[in-house]
Amino acid sequence: MGNSLSIYASIFRSLFPPAPKFLPQDVPDLTGRVIVVTGGASGIGKETVKVFLEHNAKVYLATRNRSQAEAVIAELKAATGNEAHFLPLDLANLAAVRAAAEEFLSKEHELHVLFNNAGTMWCPLEQLTADGFDMQFGTNVVGHVLLTTLLLPALAAGARSAPDGRARVVNTSSCGALLATGLRFETFRGVSALRTRLGTKDMYNQSKLAMAVWSREAARRYADKNVLVYAVDPGSVKTGLQRNATWMDRLFLNMILHEPWYGALTQLWAGTSPETLSLNGEWLIPYARHGRCLPEMYDAQLGEKLWTWLEEQLQEK
Repeated sequence: MGNSLSIYASIFRSLFPPAPKFLPQDVPDLTGRVIVVTGGASGIGKETVKVFLEHNAKVYLATRNRSQAEAVIAELKAATGNEAHFLPLDLANLAAVRAAAEEFLSKEHELHVLFNNAGTMWCPLEQLTADGFDMQFGTNVVGHVLLTTLLLPALAAGARSAPDGRARVVNTSSCGALLATGLRFETFRGVSALRTRLGTKDMYNQSKLAMAVWSREAARRYADKNVLVYAVDPGSVKTGLQRNATWMDRLFLNMILHEPWYGALTQLWAGTSPETLSLNGEWLIPYARHGRCLPEMYDAQLGEKLWTWLEEQLQEK
């Protein structure tokens, strides 16, 4: 009972957080820093790109839709005076993820912050990625894990040139992770009766918990390279993620959703603040606070199991 109350209290804090203590103007000057933001053409990602441009970073806006990206790049240039760079990225296709990493590495030797921000929520269960993963797990977890793995050499190089000696990976999770009922590996790929029974909402929650579990394991494994990894709950925010919601879901969501710039605050804090240097591998909550996820996130055996499973899946056949 006590554990359930703690989880519900955490969800309540995510949905109704106190006033922010960290704001976009608290981001330091980022001249010379190279940053990649997935899903940067809309919602939280777009707000994150905007703040980085305002603080003079070199930003790669990684997304699938070129025309949308180019329109956003032009809009943000007019607003900030600085121009982001388009990086084509389809997280639901591992070959496309490899191509995106290769294109980035052909242009840059260093990467200082990787924001794994893109995602999908509550999509129809029949949707699978190009490689046969559940669409939510494949996009929210597998694609981002591969991108991070491929860009790790650039992150390690970025750590060596960063003023604080660290590079950072900020993985967007969700308070939905707190509602997950564990990780069921047999539902991650293909179609199964269990996946059908779980339903699209539980599959979403599971993907967000998996990203938290992987983030903590990656933080442990990347520490010797001075690459920090965080799992971030951005809060309840108005984004395109709600496009698959039912009308009843929308009725509830419209009462609790905040503007996208609020959702960017915690990941901006994770990616730039000296405060978060001591929070490697931790769960960060709205707005710019240290929180506590489900026990699964801190289970070293589960973290190692998920890491190994993903490594096996990501081997080029």
